[in-house]
Amino acid sequence: MISDVLTEATEKMAKAVDVAKDDFATVRTGRINAALFQKIPVDYYGTPTPLAQLASLQTPEARTLIVTPYDKSALKEIERAIATFPNLGASPSNDGEIVRVTIPELTQDRRKEFVKLVRGKGEDHKVVIRNIRRRAKDDLDALKGEISDDEITRGDKDLETLTKKHVDQIDDALKKKEAELLEV
Repeated sequence: MISDVLTEATEKMAKAVDVAKDDFATVRTGRINAALFQKIPVDYYGTPTPLAQLASLQTPEARTLIVTPYDKSALKEIERAIATFPNLGASPSNDGEIVRVTIPELTQDRRKEFVKLVRGKGEDHKVVIRNIRRRAKDDLDALKGEISDDEITRGDKDLETLTKKHVDQIDDALKKKEAELLEV
């Protein structure tokens, strides 16, 4: 029973770490990254559709992205979605076949803003991990009548170890992203 609770908590925490890493990837650094653009919602025939489902994305240069739509009729909507997406500062241009996106060089102030943004996202993801821990702790406490207190205490210690491991993974990803952002 304790192992079931810990296994479920481990799976949920691992998913939370993966989501955190994906979330960090959506914050732009000095180089252009296709991951920044994959989830941009494009209004495709009235339905918000992720850009990655509508076009192929290629990065021929450090600050240029080429978006080749599968359906040329979506070209204008793709361009509009990229231009209006917050915290990107991208300037798309459309030549009738592709959308060429260039991003300006990051200023030091903008880099610091992005570091603050990433730290906030990191803290939000740590809160998710702690909430998973709290729910698992409640599940362990609910087993008190069926299992000895020693086993529950051991389960609590294992849960704390698990939580620390996953919070550390988020911290490591956060440090890596901060280093990327501050690199000139």
